[in-house]
Amino acid sequence: MHMDPIMVVLTSTILIILAVGLLIHKLKQPYVIAYMIVGVIIGPHGLAFIEDKLDLTKIGSIGVLLLMFFIGMEMSLPRLVAHWRVAVIGTLLQIMISVAVLYGLGSWFNWPFAQSVLLGFVISISSTAVVIKILQEWKEINTAVGRDVIGILLIQDLAIVPMLIAINFLGGEVLNFTGVILQIVGGLAIILLLTWLVVKREFKMPFGKFLRKDTELQVFTAFMLCFGLAFITGIFNLSAALGAFVAGILISVAKETTWVYKRLEPFYVVFMALFFVSIGMLVDLNFLYDNFLLAIILVSLAVLLNTAVNAFIMRFFGESWGNSLYGAALLSQIGEFSFILAAVGIHTAIITEFSYQMTIVVISLSLLISPLWILSIKRFTQKTKQNLIKI
Repeated sequence: MHMDPIMVVLTSTILIILAVGLLIHKLKQPYVIAYMIVGVIIGPHGLAFIEDKLDLTKIGSIGVLLLMFFIGMEMSLPRLVAHWRVAVIGTLLQIMISVAVLYGLGSWFNWPFAQSVLLGFVISISSTAVVIKILQEWKEINTAVGRDVIGILLIQDLAIVPMLIAINFLGGEVLNFTGVILQIVGGLAIILLLTWLVVKREFKMPFGKFLRKDTELQVFTAFMLCFGLAFITGIFNLSAALGAFVAGILISVAKETTWVYKRLEPFYVVFMALFFVSIGMLVDLNFLYDNFLLAIILVSLAVLLNTAVNAFIMRFFGESWGNSLYGAALLSQIGEFSFILAAVGIHTAIITEFSYQMTIVVISLSLLISPLWILSIKRFTQKTKQNLIKI
């Protein structure tokens, strides 16, 4: 027999995804849990079907871009802008409180100042991919909580840039003024574009009538819109996911969502699954086994801290306690961008190798358990609301 070894890996991986996916569906849990469990099983610390985490992560990141592109198409820009206070001020408060708490903890354990700031940044970032995927599955994108949470996630994506600058500065790296200027210019350009769309509320897509009749070119046009703007924001050292989101808003305003969504949805499902599989592959089972108790304690503290801080902030801005607690649960996990912050931390010698490995495990576990935590809080708030109505 002449068979490419990749066929064995591919077939086995798909079978495991189907098996775990069916079990998760039976338990009425989000599919993101299934994908991350599969990543743990087939990864280098499991059955080792796939050992090159870097390549799979790069491929999976396409899924995040497509996810943000679709959310941009579904999102009402005027409603999002109307709730800017929660997104902007709320995010800044949450980051400052997280850093303050970690600084206090670091003072107790004699951590260096730079390490306390870095870890404060790490836990303050939530997962855009996990949260939006859950909101999408539960059809809650355009609810009040959904809009607030998405606004906060977008501001967090923008906050990554000054965080990286601060970490490099604290680590003794020379500040790149050209890069900072590029980021400022890119950020202002996006703000001006979104302002123009809010005012105009329309955008005529070039060759729109022609493309509606050509199903083959529709695929490449849709990809070009998504990745093109993501590439442009990347040039300005901004989040590529932010560029994909803005591209989705452009399509939404142009009223071209139907054919774009239909053409890209199959690709989105595959790449999004690969992204979450790559997250699961990061869990080092041997390291977790050796440091299980410490890892569980740190994950629990991070999730509870994020839930408490975000709940009080959302309540401060006028949300009910039920919505505030649910929105906070959605934001409770540590996000995928925190992997980048941790990598910069070890590169600049702010954290040790052990601290880096522990950070990776804590981030991965928080992503893995967050759907269950979110579902538990959602059911708790719904049950509490029903009991209050009965009273």
